[in-house]
Amino acid sequence: MNDIFEQRREKLRAKLTQQDMDAYLVLHPANRYYLSGFELHDPQCNESAGALIISAQGQDWLCTDPRYLEAAKRVWPESGIFIYRNKRISALADFFSIHSFGCMGFETKIISHELYAALNTKLTLIPHLGLVEELRVVKDETELEQMSVSCNLNHDVFSSLPSMLVSGRTEQELAWLIERSFRENGASELAFPPIVAVDQNAALPHSIPGSDKLTSDSLLLVDVGGRCHDYCSDQTRTFWVGENPPDVFQRTMELVQQAQRKAIESIRPGMEIKDLYYKAWNFFDQHKVADHFTHALGHGIGLETHEYPGLGPKAQGQLQAGMVITIEPGLYYPQWGGIRWEHMVLVTEDGARPL
Repeated sequence: MNDIFEQRREKLRAKLTQQDMDAYLVLHPANRYYLSGFELHDPQCNESAGALIISAQGQDWLCTDPRYLEAAKRVWPESGIFIYRNKRISALADFFSIHSFGCMGFETKIISHELYAALNTKLTLIPHLGLVEELRVVKDETELEQMSVSCNLNHDVFSSLPSMLVSGRTEQELAWLIERSFRENGASELAFPPIVAVDQNAALPHSIPGSDKLTSDSLLLVDVGGRCHDYCSDQTRTFWVGENPPDVFQRTMELVQQAQRKAIESIRPGMEIKDLYYKAWNFFDQHKVADHFTHALGHGIGLETHEYPGLGPKAQGQLQAGMVITIEPGLYYPQWGGIRWEHMVLVTEDGARPL
């Protein structure tokens, strides 16, 4: 497994050389893990588990505090570990200055102003939106294997869901049963807080589970994902709980699933990302329901639930073979609810394959 991380660092090193950077500071937890296998999460928003310095020519460093020394030694040579104590920011600034990293790139989305100000007095800093994210867009074989396992677990949870749909059960109770099912069957955690929405609540694309209950005739939207082998899954299904779904439910479900099929069937490497969004939007527009399609068609997924690319109307760039994206059209009506249907899809050399 360590060979995988070394190969990824070599790809990043090549990018540094191309862009005349002497080193690159990696602070984003998912990027740190992608390059090293060290700590996928930070403890909390105002704490860091550490940073990586990837050098274009010399030695790479894993920088962390004493709490993580033993964990760091499991994935990184001890000679390349820098342990800072207490004043993390000043310690990092001094360490980087002593080692003369020269022109250092950094991740503009994650660095704090405090750290930037400390480093800017001692180094030449080069902002970059996301060199590591560019590597993460196309999944390697190891990642695809892990994502397939994670996605299969999600399918298994959805397969067991009908047995949980008992009249009188609240959204919160269902959310807990779903989370327990993920954990009992191999997930290390949920990929994101579950969306479990009954009836009109399903008109809120990111509804928070509450005390509303299933009845003998209910609409139920469930959007859930788990983390398995460190990779996220994310799928949505909408159910009718009862014997006689109303015509509006069946017709809306039909439109949503048709839009999804049309989008998936159109996927090709080199396709403009925004054009994929419009495959679904144009279909809805033809049926005069596009005003009820209120979000993007989907997003990239991997170590994080939401990764590049976002599949929206103003998305930049093209689809590439090896991307894993979600396709999740939805239609939402405050009067009675909403319907969303979501698959995870691998972009292949000649089309797409649902995971």
